Amino acid sequence: MKDIFIDTNIVKNFNNPLDPEYKKLITWLQHTKGPTIPKEEQAHLVISQKLLNEYNRSCGTQLGATNILILIALLQREGRLNNINQKLVDDFRQRHFTARIESKLQCNNEDRKLIPVVLLSHRKMALTLDQNFSKDLFAFRGYTPTVASRPEKLPYQ
Repeated sequence: MKDIFIDTNIVKNFNNPLDPEYKKLITWLQHTKGPTIPKEEQAHLVISQKLLNEYNRSCGTQLGATNILILIALLQREGRLNNINQKLVDDFRQRHFTARIESKLQCNNEDRKLIPVVLLSHRKMALTLDQNFSKDLFAFRGYTPTVASRPEKLPYQ
């Protein structure tokens, strides 16, 4: 499954984007569905309830056709959301968030709840501007995430 986690600090650029790389990413999310495209080649967005809440708070008033909430509605209708449920997040945190790991994490408490969402996704691919969050994703043994601050730096397609 070609899934991708997109942080809230990135989706603010989705509403009427001027950047051609964001346009490509949005087009990929919108249009990689159809009878000729195998399910494993279709674009999927990685989400969780916490991430949806963040999207609503930061992008809920944007009206453009490329607003992340409109894209999520499309992806949901087409069955292209990889929703990491709260139980999986809690189980991951209980198993992996040891006192030692917690003491080394640099991102804020709210972002710590999103680390499992990325690491439990199929491709472990994240697009974020948050350098501390990026560093923290790499703190977990046995996981090799792919993280970038720009769409063209990720092999998402």
